[in-house]
Amino acid sequence: MNTYRSGPTTDRIEHRAFTLDDCEAFYRLNSHPEVMRFTGEPPLSSIEEARQAISNYPDFETVGYGRWACVLKDTGAVIGFCGLKYLPELDEVDVGFRFFPEYWGQGIATETSRACIDFGFDVLKLQRILGLVLSENTASIRVLEKTGMIRNGEVEYDGEYALKYQINRP
Repeated sequence: MNTYRSGPTTDRIEHRAFTLDDCEAFYRLNSHPEVMRFTGEPPLSSIEEARQAISNYPDFETVGYGRWACVLKDTGAVIGFCGLKYLPELDEVDVGFRFFPEYWGQGIATETSRACIDFGFDVLKLQRILGLVLSENTASIRVLEKTGMIRNGEVEYDGEYALKYQINRP
């Protein structure tokens, strides 16, 4: 199995695995009330919790890919994450993203999601990629639609009902 600790690059963004040097940014992102509003996950409560989350993230070792830190090429700043996650409960792969609010509305989520979807099809040879989103998260729904995903029902995941978007390999 190949391990892709680095993901695709775009004009503005490099994708790479989070490191312990990213603990502060990871904590700020995953404890920000507006960022966490539609995730269905509890916010992180400390930098130590962020350190543990980064240290114990198994996806790169178990499936070879995961959610990558999104790093601005021009500054080196971690501004969020985007990547692919295998969901064993559904036996599907999901594209997911999360960014600091100051980067919302700039097309970054669409840019990075498209790059990750292309990576999934071209490199990982996936046949289909999902996007799971809460119905009230209209901004993320627009991102998924801009990547070419179409709505295909809903699914219960992590105790919540989410809209299921999908795109099939061309």
